[in-house]
Amino acid sequence: MKKDFYEILGIAKNASEAEIKKAYRKKAIEFHPDKNPGDKAAEEKFKEAAEAYEILSDPQKKAKYDQYGHQAFDGAGGFGGGHMNMDDIFSQFGDIFGGAFGGGGFGGFGGGGGQRRAKGSNLRIKVKLTLEEVANGVEKKVKVKRKIQAPGVTYKTCSSCNGQGQIMRVTNTILGRMQTATTCPTCGGSGQAIDKKPNNADAQGMILEDETVSIKIPAGVVDGMQLKVSGKGNDAPGNGIPGDLIVAIEEVEHEFLKREGENLHYDLYISFAEAVLGVSKDIEAVNGKVRIKLEEGIQSGKILRLKGKGIPSLNNYGSGDLLVHVNVWTPKNLNKEQKKFFESNLVDENFIPKPEKSEKSFFEKVKDMFS
Repeated sequence: MKKDFYEILGIAKNASEAEIKKAYRKKAIEFHPDKNPGDKAAEEKFKEAAEAYEILSDPQKKAKYDQYGHQAFDGAGGFGGGHMNMDDIFSQFGDIFGGAFGGGGFGGFGGGGGQRRAKGSNLRIKVKLTLEEVANGVEKKVKVKRKIQAPGVTYKTCSSCNGQGQIMRVTNTILGRMQTATTCPTCGGSGQAIDKKPNNADAQGMILEDETVSIKIPAGVVDGMQLKVSGKGNDAPGNGIPGDLIVAIEEVEHEFLKREGENLHYDLYISFAEAVLGVSKDIEAVNGKVRIKLEEGIQSGKILRLKGKGIPSLNNYGSGDLLVHVNVWTPKNLNKEQKKFFESNLVDENFIPKPEKSEKSFFEKVKDMFS
């Protein structure tokens, strides 16, 4: 089971952006590969800290994590902020280390003072899910058009940066000479330039190719949630790191059921006679029909709660409920005999409304629903 991101960095949930950054820098320096050569345990902790920082340093990702936990990103199929390699970490967060390691260098992994591997661009798609698929989880196969390195492409050392991936510039300031490193504009930081390429490849040696990607979507996702499939975006030139495939969830509206978080709502309409006499009804649930029994004299507005018949929690905290809203349908067109029956009972005490003290008002029911 994954550790809590706040626990990994040793911070509270209400930690500020500066506190999160400070905590990550402390952990990253403590477990940095240059300080712990050959120590696999330290390397794993270094990656854990980077994964925690990637999520908690982004306000939107942090909000999703606070609400849904690891499942908001990891899911069942390898989604999420994690699964980063060393090149990912140094290319994204290298500036945080400052001069902690020999003027900004990061050994053989790349970073502030050495060559780093370029990362390909991300791709984004939208996947539509039915309510049944949301409730049960689903594996989707989608066709993605992504850039890959063309066969036959060869590279040579970039002449602009001599394979370093960065251009060093020295400027004179009132404080003295300052040296800064910027990503090489020629090779994009890869340290390599194209030597030969086929005619059908673009200037970066890439071609477009269709690929079928299998996406395992966990149960309980919500509309608008974004999942990440690592390495299924566009390739990067040379020996770069492929980008990611970002999957946006779009929930298709159900014909009968309305979703509210993990709970589902169903409007059940019954006749006046059924309300008086009581009846058994088949209710449309997310995994098939459910039979319920309505007692004699049930009132319109009654809400029946079917435990565990809603949507599963992303955090494996069980499932929501199915709330059945009973609505008594009042007939609009009656024949003479039917009208005569009701007219004869207008003053009958059995037909006079006598709400019990325990019966909640409409406004109380609305208040309960949203609390």
